[in-house]
Amino acid sequence: MNAAARVKELKEQLAHHDHRYYTLDSPEISDASYDALMRELKKLEAEHPGLVTPDSPTQRVSGTPLDKFEKVTHRQQMMSLANALDEQEFIDFDERVRKGLGADAVDYTCEPKMDGLAIELVYEAGDFVQGSTRGDGVIGEDVTVNLRTVKNLPLKLTGEGLPRLLEVRGEVFIRKGDFTRMNERLVAQGEEPFVNPRNSAAGSLRQLDPKITAARPLSLFVYEVGVVDGKRFASHRQKLEWMKEVGLPVNPRRYDTQGVAGVKEAWEDLLRQRHELPYEIDGLVVKVDDLDARARLGQVSRSPRWAVAWKFPPEEMEATVEDIQVQVGRTGAITPVAWLEPVFVGGVTVSRATLHNEQELRRKDVRIGDQVFVRRAGDVIPEIVKVITSKRTGKEREFVFPTECPICGSKVKKEEDGAIARCTGKHCPAKLAGRIRHFATRTAMDIEGLGEKLCEALVDSGKVKTVADLFSLEVGELMTLERMGEKSAQNLVDAIARSKATTLRRFIYALGIPEVGEATAKALAEQFRDVKKLMAASIEDLQAVRDVGPEMANAIHGYFEDPDNRAVVEALLGAGVNPEPPEAPAAGTFTGKTVVLTGTLASMSREAAKEEIERRGGKVSGSVSKKTDFVVAGEEAGSKLKKAQELGVKVLTEAEFQALLS
Repeated sequence: MNAAARVKELKEQLAHHDHRYYTLDSPEISDASYDALMRELKKLEAEHPGLVTPDSPTQRVSGTPLDKFEKVTHRQQMMSLANALDEQEFIDFDERVRKGLGADAVDYTCEPKMDGLAIELVYEAGDFVQGSTRGDGVIGEDVTVNLRTVKNLPLKLTGEGLPRLLEVRGEVFIRKGDFTRMNERLVAQGEEPFVNPRNSAAGSLRQLDPKITAARPLSLFVYEVGVVDGKRFASHRQKLEWMKEVGLPVNPRRYDTQGVAGVKEAWEDLLRQRHELPYEIDGLVVKVDDLDARARLGQVSRSPRWAVAWKFPPEEMEATVEDIQVQVGRTGAITPVAWLEPVFVGGVTVSRATLHNEQELRRKDVRIGDQVFVRRAGDVIPEIVKVITSKRTGKEREFVFPTECPICGSKVKKEEDGAIARCTGKHCPAKLAGRIRHFATRTAMDIEGLGEKLCEALVDSGKVKTVADLFSLEVGELMTLERMGEKSAQNLVDAIARSKATTLRRFIYALGIPEVGEATAKALAEQFRDVKKLMAASIEDLQAVRDVGPEMANAIHGYFEDPDNRAVVEALLGAGVNPEPPEAPAAGTFTGKTVVLTGTLASMSREAAKEEIERRGGKVSGSVSKKTDFVVAGEEAGSKLKKAQELGVKVLTEAEFQALLS
């Protein structure tokens, strides 16, 4: 095969795999295999410059920074949607549509309402030639160069008989996981993290330097066709299917429904799944499917009469702080909690919001009687965003932090930095209930059905004095608890029995050792491979574990020095809990090495690089120290690179890192 044919084949393969990965979320090859194809294409294009074309995957980041964005006049107005804020408002919309069409029932196409930035893409004979923001609906900004960096935006459409001119509308957004990883990278580099995915997507697309945009993990879904020359459609569903066929990224989640009942069912289903989706949404877009019907309905001002956004319940609402109390966690941490006049936020009624600690309470200056904004996202505990100080009357009262534990009366002691105050009582019931709840969590012993209220009931009844007592509970004993029937009691006993077969990593984490999170539990399990060896480890032995410093080593050693803690571990093992040691990692290039990743890697994601290192026996750390063996520095490497140079740690370029992987 000659070079031209191979370049053409590679471009088609990479476009196919980009579509599988970024649009369908169903990759067919590994990151390493994808990277190999990309490297081969880059090599061939370097050897044959005449084969480089604008639609090549290697050309997504090109050009120099712009001084400003040129204006673009849309051939067809980009309209905004009217909102339906509750079911009655949607019923009213449906009634207007049926009346306008003289129909008894209407077919609707429903799609998730993405929380991103609206854009328009223009293709000529299948080639991407221009992209712009919505702007005011009539005039937008030319962001073509930046849009070319969006990985799942096809630079060339596929198929035969493509329209001479095609405009499509869509939404640029950042997936939740990508947003989290991007913020972690920014914090690690000593930079300010972004506030939310929507704002960061909009800001990323409007960067004057396309290389900055390219470093941001932007994604795209298209949902509408504007002006098209050379193709006709009869329905919206037909548009979506055709756009998918020619390679445009269409959201696979769609509901084809009829009437109010069908749309309501779709709305409720999407609301249930809202927080499981990998991207942010804030409602359901409902569109009349028949395009002839749309033309008859027309538009009013800047909104179509044939579509509406049925919004989800808000996740930020105004509420009144009726009281501030404290709760005691498993480590004794005293956390202030605001008790609110019940308010409906994010689909649920909220009556409490965390204030984290006394410093946070003082920083936000939350007082009893204040009007505040409360936010809830997913299963995250609701929190107070800010106080509405303009509504203060002078009757609000400041909260006085307790000097004694409200549960057991023991003295409350603040840590040196003053951020956290703790109950010093060794046998505080609240601390015990918290330890039991932590022990049962999914990432620890994974005991299904052992929730917060039940943990408190087991402690209050005296049935459980340590976590080891869980394994001697019987059905009849549990049935004496309030609202605990025989079936529920049996299910809990069975779940506790199943948890005996666990891993050493889970077991160590479940113990609730101060300073020990999931990552440290994994490192301890790999180092000692037996809980009794861990119990006998000296401070020096513990400090030999990667990422365990003097403070953490002292905390772990102190935990196992306590006779009560040792007795609990012995009792757990005696009850039949069997923590299996981890499998030894395969020997490889990075065996026994600690690696730190910094900056952006062009050839693979941070997560993929981490997996490759661990697969070869290495450990990826989040911070640079004298124990670090390598620092892999990508583009825009920050403070970690500087620290590595100061400490004399070996720094690998991306090419050198790839060579070691090979």
